[in-house]
Amino acid sequence: MLKDAKARIAVLVSGGGTNLQALLDAQKSGILRSGEIVLVVSNNPDAYALTRAQNAGVATAVLTKRDCGGQAGFEAKLHETLKTADIDLVILAGFMSILSAEFTDRWPKKIINVHPSLIPSFCGQGFYGLRVHEAALSYGVKVTGATVHFVNEIPDGGQIILQKAVEIQPGDTPETLQKRVMEQAEWILLPRAAEMVSAEIVNKGKGETV
Repeated sequence: MLKDAKARIAVLVSGGGTNLQALLDAQKSGILRSGEIVLVVSNNPDAYALTRAQNAGVATAVLTKRDCGGQAGFEAKLHETLKTADIDLVILAGFMSILSAEFTDRWPKKIINVHPSLIPSFCGQGFYGLRVHEAALSYGVKVTGATVHFVNEIPDGGQIILQKAVEIQPGDTPETLQKRVMEQAEWILLPRAAEMVSAEIVNKGKGETV
C-alpha cells in the first residue's frame, strides 16, 4: 500500500449533483477516506453540481459534445482532462451521456456508476431518471432499489459492486419513489462503493497508466 496515498477521483455530472453532494459529505465525514475528489467534470455548463463542487473547493471542468465536435472529440478531450489531473477513479453521478467502448476500455475497472434500480431490472438503453421509476411502478414490482456497478461498453452492463433494496409504498409516484431510492440507497451505496474501489486502487498502487 502506498503510504498516505489516496486515489484521485473525478466525478462526472450533468445536473443537480445530489449524488456528488453525497460523495462530498462522505469524504468530509470519513466514510470516503481512501479516495479524494479532485475534479468534477460536467457536460452541462448550467449544472448546479458545478456550484456544489466550487463550494467544496474542488476543481471543475465543462466539456460538451458540441464544443468538442461530437462524441469522439468529447471523449478524447475527457480522457486528456482526466489524465492531466492524474485521475485514478471516475465516478458517474447523474452523468447523462453514454461512453463508448473505446473510452471505457481505456479505464477498465476504473469507472463506476450508480443506477436507480436493482440491475438487471429496469436498466440499459433508455432507462434513466424518472423513466426507471415509472417502469418499476408500471410493472408493479414491490421492491426496487439502487445498484453501483463498474462501467463497460454496455449501458448498465458492468460488474455489480453493491446493491440495496427499497420497498415500494402504496400511492408512490415516480417522483416520491425517486426521492426514496436516492435517500435510502443511492446516497448510501455510492460513497461506500467509492471507498471500496479507492481502497483497492491504493492497495494495488498506482499501477500502469491508462
